[in-house]
Amino acid sequence: MARGGILLEYGALSSEPTPFPWFTVLGKSLTLKGYLYSEIVSDDAALARAKAFIVDGLDKGTLAPKIARVFPFAQIQDAHRYLESNEQIGKVVVTV
Repeated sequence: MARGGILLEYGALSSEPTPFPWFTVLGKSLTLKGYLYSEIVSDDAALARAKAFIVDGLDKGTLAPKIARVFPFAQIQDAHRYLESNEQIGKVVVTV
């Protein structure tokens, strides 16, 4: 991450303690920012800004979601079990 960058917390599902790289954050003058999903989706203007940011990032290639695994629709039960395991790093895609 670049000096002065913003580290955005997203998708914290586990209640387990998470190691945090304090020396890296302090040494690069990084900012840690968290948010509540409900605050975004309940505010029409904030939701529109978030959608525009995501679509723009996907179009430009600056946002490139990591795909953990792809399942055909016929294996939807396996896909759901995989999601429930919470072992994936990245998105789980089901093709139709």
